[in-house]
Amino acid sequence: MGKVSYKKLRGSQNLRQRLLLATLSATPVQVEDIRANDMMPGLRPHEVSLLRLLEKISDDCVVKINETGTKFQYKPGIVMGGRHLVHDCGVSRAIGYFLEPLVVLGLFSKKPLSIRLKGITNDSKDPCVDTFRSATLPLLKQFGVPSEGLELKIESRGAPPHGGGEVLLSVPVIQSLTAVTWIDEGMVKRIRGVTFSTRVSSQFENTMIHAARGIFNHLLPDVHIFTDHKAGQQAGNSPGYGISLVAETTSGCFITADTAVSYARADDGGMEGEKQELVPAEDVGEQIASVLLNEIEQGGVVDTTHQALLFLLCALCPQDVSKIRVGKLVTHGIETLRLIRDFLGVKFVIKPDPSTGTVILKCVGSGLKNLSRKSS
Repeated sequence: MGKVSYKKLRGSQNLRQRLLLATLSATPVQVEDIRANDMMPGLRPHEVSLLRLLEKISDDCVVKINETGTKFQYKPGIVMGGRHLVHDCGVSRAIGYFLEPLVVLGLFSKKPLSIRLKGITNDSKDPCVDTFRSATLPLLKQFGVPSEGLELKIESRGAPPHGGGEVLLSVPVIQSLTAVTWIDEGMVKRIRGVTFSTRVSSQFENTMIHAARGIFNHLLPDVHIFTDHKAGQQAGNSPGYGISLVAETTSGCFITADTAVSYARADDGGMEGEKQELVPAEDVGEQIASVLLNEIEQGGVVDTTHQALLFLLCALCPQDVSKIRVGKLVTHGIETLRLIRDFLGVKFVIKPDPSTGTVILKCVGSGLKNLSRKSS
């Protein structure tokens, strides 16, 4: 083994996307200056947890973190996948933070992946697990991922600050993705949703649904929002309630919005022991309905939270042209485009479409093939 040459990066931003792209492109990375001037320097618990998760699903991967956590080296190995894996995501970020990189790596692993993740299932920061199940998994199917073996089971819920939720993710392996031309967003034909409540009265859910439907019923008749009230073991360790909405269009796009209400974690500025005022359920329902209508109004085939994943999937396609339409480009999406250029060498042609206020992106995929998969 010769000396490994590391790609040098600085700062803590977009760490998740960097690690994902480093693994897919087999590029060793060295990240320095991670919150070096902060009150609490170094990697956060969820970032260390993500590194440990990558170690768990790959073979021969090396992670070296320095004592203060402000610098680390990551040499990706071969993504193995595997069954019956278990990972505790901790409580500093929700499970949604870990699902997106996992599902992409699972597609390009050696064996099908099935892993049980423990932690927070719904919070207001990361996409919640319901949204992942109802919108992110169908997004993969657009790129030719088979639907058998691709599922997310929500076994129990966990709200911040103490979590306690569990989900079971299964991802099949594929040879390669298929390029897409996906610029028709269609019209919204139905809205589906699910509300949840843990360790609080189930009446909160009815209030949220009533408020959200009050807005949607003026616009379209087909609105169904289901309730999911958990009690006992399945309710996790903290009280909370929330809602996840998905608008499905005539051309098979899924536009989502979700949120959850719970007591703040200690590191989010909430004082331990003091009771905070929670947002009333009625306001939650109204706000989230407005957020969803905003996302639909912006246009594009995915909502703003899925932009980065969509760009990544296009860049991983075979060497064929993909063409997609998104609403307004968000910062996270733009950062991802830059990282894709740096790691995979794929450049997107970005063309605004002034008549609809959307943006059309075109790229030629990097032609990533799953070489570790046993070819039948």
